[in-house]
Amino acid sequence: MLVLGAGGQLGRELVAVAESDQRLIALTRQQLDIANVGAVRQQLASYSPQVVINAAAYTAVDAAEEDIRGSDIANADGPAVLAQSCRAMGIRLIHVSTDFVFDGLASSPYATAAPTGPLGQYGRSKLAGENAVRSALAEALIVRSSWIYSRFGNNFVKTMLRLMAERDQLAVVDDQLGSPTWARDLARTLLLAASRPDVVGLYHWSDAGTCSWFEFAKAIAEEGLKLGLLQRSVEIEPIPSSEYPTAAKRPAYSVLDTSEIEQDLGLACLPWREQLVSMLTDLREHNYA
Repeated sequence: MLVLGAGGQLGRELVAVAESDQRLIALTRQQLDIANVGAVRQQLASYSPQVVINAAAYTAVDAAEEDIRGSDIANADGPAVLAQSCRAMGIRLIHVSTDFVFDGLASSPYATAAPTGPLGQYGRSKLAGENAVRSALAEALIVRSSWIYSRFGNNFVKTMLRLMAERDQLAVVDDQLGSPTWARDLARTLLLAASRPDVVGLYHWSDAGTCSWFEFAKAIAEEGLKLGLLQRSVEIEPIPSSEYPTAAKRPAYSVLDTSEIEQDLGLACLPWREQLVSMLTDLREHNYA
């Protein structure tokens, strides 16, 4: 397997959880620009992978509103190059996408076939990447996920822990609902899917259950205190999105229906709070020894 975007939190989790019998080659953005056709063809020819897992993405949601070209290159042009190259060389492609392809107007989990309607440039660029992959390589596997976090990289959980250690009070948005996803379990799911060439098309994966960012922050505070990652309680105030303006508009509801991938891969998504405890324990073991 060839993992692209190996410097990001999902890419690093893929490397961390790969079994010893899974020969995995991992390349960072610095090592391979996935939008460079010549470089992609050269690396694919050099390594001759059976499967490519594309975890490379432009994920700075607010910055994408200004950096339209940069986000399009990473999230749309790059996946198009990968899909075309994989088709030409007979290589399987697994591509990771996002809940931000939806408009957030639903009130029940989004099925894979639900109409899309991204609210910002990040979601538009990721949807364009999905369409490019599907158009070039019908046998590709596309997996959308949501609210991804890990002990690696920058994410909501680590930001909250830092702010909770620095401040006595925080205000967190309470009117955006979704499903947090521990990148490690997403990585395990992608690696399992890599061994199943019959699993193709579009799927959703996230941890089970629904919460707001405020509820997620409260859980981080409570579980972080129990595990000794925080030394004191912090007051957390729920606020509407209107009191926390951002450059990009976020979907108010982006819960994903994961039933298809659970059935086809024989998996069960674990509750998001249980997964949070596992990640915080992992973080403590590695950073707070």
